[in-house]
Amino acid sequence: MASETFVFLDHTPLFTALARVEGIDPAPIIHGALVSIIIIALAVLVNRSLKDRRIMPHEKTLSLTNLLELAISGILTFMEGMMGKEAKRFLPLIGTTAFFILFSNLLGNIPGFEAPTANYNTTLACAIVIVVTTHIVGIKTHGAKYIKHFLGPAWWLAWLILPIEIIGHLARVLSLSVRLFGNMFGDHLVLATFMSLVALLVPVIFMGLGLFVAFIQTFVFTLLSIIYITGALEEAH
Repeated sequence: MASETFVFLDHTPLFTALARVEGIDPAPIIHGALVSIIIIALAVLVNRSLKDRRIMPHEKTLSLTNLLELAISGILTFMEGMMGKEAKRFLPLIGTTAFFILFSNLLGNIPGFEAPTANYNTTLACAIVIVVTTHIVGIKTHGAKYIKHFLGPAWWLAWLILPIEIIGHLARVLSLSVRLFGNMFGDHLVLATFMSLVALLVPVIFMGLGLFVAFIQTFVFTLLSIIYITGALEEAH
């Protein structure tokens, strides 16, 4: 049913060109690129506004700059509550991932567009970035002692804990990617189904629910990312 929905970007020359490449699904690539362009454009606009001092940081009027500052400050405050002084170090990674996932989720709520996060390849890429970063951080912070995170509290239990921990860390990729993909794919499918059956009013209800799901799934992914990185920073017990 979702395939019958009209999608604007499916009728662009870029989509046609990518569709000719075997094994590539152009839709999530183009929509993911659109989200990236939106985020970069917002960052450039806000940076230019601050440099030109057209909008002061303490200004109380409602503006794009103030809204984004409020959002970034909220993310940083939330991170500081869990990561302490390390929060600013990981704000670019966590903040960028959170904005990309949120904007991707919200894009699927606009008729004529698809959520990049409703495609498993997109959510898998986001999950791999977070999990790989987790282990890079752990190795850079603890060096060879990072292996203790996988050996458990007692040396004589290491033979049992090690494979369990390895499976658990590999499962983090599935946990992050499948949860986000499943929720956004289901949400997009339900919305597309009702929009094809009833054009007015009823889809608005599901669009409202879609907004809620978009924010909740962004929060869950961000929260788990912070927990995983914080765990890698801590000393093994």
